[in-house]
Amino acid sequence: MEKRVMTDSKRRRGLVAVSALLGGVLVLSACNDDGGDGGKTSANSSESSQQDVDKAAAEDASEAQIAIKPKNGATNASINNAAQVTVAKGKLTEVVMTTADGTAVEGAISADGTSWKPSGQLERSTTYKIDATAEDAKGRKAHENSSFTTVSPDNSFIGNFTPEDGSTVGVGMPVSINFNKEITDKKAVQAGITVSSSSGQEVVGHWFNAQRLDFRPQDYWKGGSTVTLKLALDGVEGADGVVGVQQKTVTFKIGRNQVSTVDAKTKQMTVTRDGKTIKTIPISAGSPDNPTYNGQMVISEKHKETRMNGATVGFTDDDGKGEYDIKDVPHAMRLSTSGTFIHGNYWGKGIFGSANTSHGCVGLADVKGANDPSAPGAWFYDNSLIGDVVIVKNSPDKTITPDNGLNGWNMSWAQWTAGSQG
Repeated sequence: MEKRVMTDSKRRRGLVAVSALLGGVLVLSACNDDGGDGGKTSANSSESSQQDVDKAAAEDASEAQIAIKPKNGATNASINNAAQVTVAKGKLTEVVMTTADGTAVEGAISADGTSWKPSGQLERSTTYKIDATAEDAKGRKAHENSSFTTVSPDNSFIGNFTPEDGSTVGVGMPVSINFNKEITDKKAVQAGITVSSSSGQEVVGHWFNAQRLDFRPQDYWKGGSTVTLKLALDGVEGADGVVGVQQKTVTFKIGRNQVSTVDAKTKQMTVTRDGKTIKTIPISAGSPDNPTYNGQMVISEKHKETRMNGATVGFTDDDGKGEYDIKDVPHAMRLSTSGTFIHGNYWGKGIFGSANTSHGCVGLADVKGANDPSAPGAWFYDNSLIGDVVIVKNSPDKTITPDNGLNGWNMSWAQWTAGSQG
């Protein structure tokens, strides 16, 4: 039998193999060694560590509590009062407000650091973003943000009013508000509007229709008084799903008491100021075919020169063109929406004080170019205010309707107050 002898090299290779096998067993045993509890001790330790970290972070969090109005995602937000940031247990350090395209909105943090608001009115149908930062007493920061969209034009209404803020007007000037949408809840809207006078006169509103609301006292305003109009319509529902957006205060002054009376029969106009006659001016009123309205009329516009085309008020020839088209009528002052003016007249000769020849206006002698201050038309223009009263009497025409211009004075006080929803 052949005897096999193991050489040293073979012996070494065998030992290496055994070592490798044993090593593999040892390695495999080491990977599976979980201390006998399946790794639970290690997992619990990791979870406990994370809880400790979270707890420490919470304990170190800022106490400052930021609140932003309107809430995130709000729609139909007010353009006046919606945007507001406040903080409790801290002070605001920075507030950034932008439109969706990144345009910055100016605003200011209050002196005590507890609130912020925009500097002006917001735009309608616009999405805004607010990012606010505050610090507590320990200097730890807190952050909050919000995004909202303001009310759209379709879902809101505004009132265009006259007279203008800061103006001085005549004693006959009503506060006239024309809404851009029909108002169905007139009571709610009128409740959001107040008009008062420093004279103490009672002021009442009157609805001419669903879009026009005028205010006046029983008699003309007291000369020298101050009238205040307050619009608190923000959020007031004027019709189903349509809310107001205005929030403002307007003041205007009443000038001296000037009332001018046109007698269409004698063809003279008497101008009185504070009860005294200051001038008598010959006039030419409407012709027998086109007489001037009777009644109390208020000057609503003044134009040093203007164009008057008969076609715009229904006076046309057979060819459809206006019976008259004067491109430079001097010193024109509107008395009605339908086209009644009191104005200078340079084309009429020998008619003032002797003949009524116009298409319904009241004419005063004047010059072409409106550059002669001594002309009666120029004098009356220079001495008249928006809101002055012009009374026409003894004309064969009817009395002007109260809603044709700013002419509600042609209603009795009982009729006027009957149209109030206050």
